[in-house]
Amino acid sequence: MPPASAAAPAATVIVGDEELLVERAVHAAVAEAGAASAEPPDVHDVRAADLRAGDLSMLTAPSLFGGGCLLVVRSAQEATKDVAAELASQLAAPPPDVTLVLTHSGGAKNKSLLTGHGGRRVDCPAVKRFGERLDFMRSEFARAGRKADDGGLRSLLDAVGTDLRELAAACSQLAADTTGVINQGVVARYYRGRAEATGFTVADRAVEGKLGEALAQLRWALATGVSPVLITSALAQGVRALGRVGTAARTKGADALAAELGMPPWKVDRVRQQLKGWSGEGVARAHAVVARVDAQVKGEGASPGYALERAITEIVACRSPG
Repeated sequence: MPPASAAAPAATVIVGDEELLVERAVHAAVAEAGAASAEPPDVHDVRAADLRAGDLSMLTAPSLFGGGCLLVVRSAQEATKDVAAELASQLAAPPPDVTLVLTHSGGAKNKSLLTGHGGRRVDCPAVKRFGERLDFMRSEFARAGRKADDGGLRSLLDAVGTDLRELAAACSQLAADTTGVINQGVVARYYRGRAEATGFTVADRAVEGKLGEALAQLRWALATGVSPVLITSALAQGVRALGRVGTAARTKGADALAAELGMPPWKVDRVRQQLKGWSGEGVARAHAVVARVDAQVKGEGASPGYALERAITEIVACRSPG
């Protein structure tokens, strides 16, 4: 195996705790090292916690059959003191014909492995914020040569949830199975009502006073397997959002209020629209309705579906006319 070229560094340290992104970075580094090798390298993929002092020297020792060594050490923060010292030494001066790929959560433990070496660092920070998830999905569609508008991205989040692996899989499926710009309508048709009939959509229609639509979405949600407990939770979140945004200073912009309340700005804008027709007293009554249906759905009532239909009717009635 020839010495690693500039395109394939002798050492790569992948930092972060976003599992999907870390795994992709490891795969890319391994593929890069393999492509730069004249012969397939001897690959070792190990967890740092499983290594003992001296194991690294054995793993990276020259092979009797020639060729190089590609060593992947996962979760380097879990290495013992002695193993961490050996890793640091090999990072500083990788043995000939050895390519090192380390992953590290980025925390304080064994943090010295993240500095003081000439290798490449790849950051894979956690994707937690609403905007970051939208950016992630945009990049997934771009990789597939497709485009999605904001409405489509938000609908996909509603349909799939926030798990990055599931979002990546959903983006891949939509990119392969649909045509044109991926918008809200495309997502709704693809998931056959899943995106439209979630508990959150039921809650939105209820707090907006749209009784017929709320009941129709409720029946569809229940028919497609959405848990009554999840619908109750969505109703609680919807009513709670009315109270939180309704009592906040009206002079604050959506971005500032979103940061204060821990909501995405688009959610603040939506709740402000939904607040039309609501009074403080009405929101308080709706809270009481949600508390009652929560108990009924969790065992006190004979029919969760009936309890939810009645609760939605009462929530709409809590809203002032007009």
